[in-house]
Amino acid sequence: MNAEIFTPLLDWLDLAGVAIFALTGALVAAKERQTFVTLAFFALMTGVGGGTVRDLLIGAPVFWIHDAWVAVVCLGVALFTWFTPTRWLEGRFLSVADGLGLAAYAVLGSAKALQYGVPPTPAIVMGVITGCVGGIIRDVVAGRPSILMRPELYVTAAALSASVTVLGDLAGLQREWTWLIATAAGFSLRVAAIGWNLALPAYKRN
Repeated sequence: MNAEIFTPLLDWLDLAGVAIFALTGALVAAKERQTFVTLAFFALMTGVGGGTVRDLLIGAPVFWIHDAWVAVVCLGVALFTWFTPTRWLEGRFLSVADGLGLAAYAVLGSAKALQYGVPPTPAIVMGVITGCVGGIIRDVVAGRPSILMRPELYVTAAALSASVTVLGDLAGLQREWTWLIATAAGFSLRVAAIGWNLALPAYKRN
C-alpha cells in the first residue's frame, strides 16, 4: 500500500467512520433482539462494507484485513451496544453521528482512491461508495428500506464531501485542511437535511 496514505488524520477518519457505522449496524440487530454474535456481525459488516468494496475496485489491499484495530473497534462497538439500552442511542443522536461517519468515510474513500491513481470523477464515486455501501448492505440483510430511499439528503452529503476532497487535491491545497473542510461540508449538509428535512426534487412524471 502506498505509504502516503498513512497519515494521522486519515487514520482517525477511518476509525471514526468504522466505529460510527458499526454502531448503526449493531443497533439494528439490537432492536431486533438478536444475539451478540449477530450484533458483532452487523457491526463488522456495516463498519467495513463500503471500504471493502472501494479497496476491491481500486486494487488496494482490503484495509481491515491488514489492520487488526478495525475488527477490534467493530467488536468493541458491538459489546458497547450489547450493554446499552437502545433508547439511549436512537433518534437524533444516531442520525447526527451517522452523518459524521458518512462525511468522514466519503473523504477517506476519495483520498485513498486519489492516492492509488484513480482519476477525479471515479475518485468521487469511490468516496460515495465508501460512505454509503456499508449502510446499504446492513439494510438489505436486515430487510429494511435502504438508506438510498430516504427522502432527505444522504448520498448527496457523501458526494459533497467526496467532491470537495477531489477539488482540493486538484487545486493543490494542503491535504489535511482539504479533508477537514470536506468532512465539515458533508456533515453540515447532512445535519441541515436532518433538521429541516431537506430533499432533492422527486421524479413526478407519469
